[in-house]
Order: sequence, then C-alpha cells, then structure tokens
Amino acid sequence: MNTTHNDNSLIILLNICGVIAAYGLLGLSLYMSPDVPLSTKGYWGMGIILLTLSLINVVKYRFDIRSSEDRIRKIEDAKNEKLLEDVLAEPK
Repeated sequence: MNTTHNDNSLIILLNICGVIAAYGLLGLSLYMSPDVPLSTKGYWGMGIILLTLSLINVVKYRFDIRSSEDRIRKIEDAKNEKLLEDVLAEPK
C-alpha cells in the first residue's frame, strides 16, 4: 500500500471541519426557524446541495487543467533538453 504524506493535510482537515460545521449550523438554523415554511426550507436545502456540487466540480476541473498544463510543460522541458543534448553531442 503506497501512502504519501501531504503537508497540506492539516489545512484540508480544517477546511473539512469548517464545511461540516457550516452545514450543521445552517441545518440547525433551518430546522429551528418557525417562520419559514417547510417547502422553502427544502428549496434552500436543494440549492445548498447543488451549489456544493458545482463548487466541487469547479475545483476538480481547475485542478485537472493545472495538472494537464504541468504535464505538458514537463514534456516540453524534456523535449528541449533532449534537443540541447543532441546539438551539443554533434561533432563539429
């Protein structure tokens, strides 16, 4: 089993705890609010869930684009290095 240690794991854990706390407090406020009808609470809940899914997708696609750009840059760097080695290895 290959496990890699990430230095950002504490920050990620704090962010996850923050998201859980925000959802908990929001759910509690919707549950405790007597002035808001149940149908409105349902629409708010659906909106929050869909917003969360959209944000996850945005972050995922931005991460995919960044990793793709990094991969392309590494390939170009390797190609340029190979070309330089070929030019320097040619006898004059």
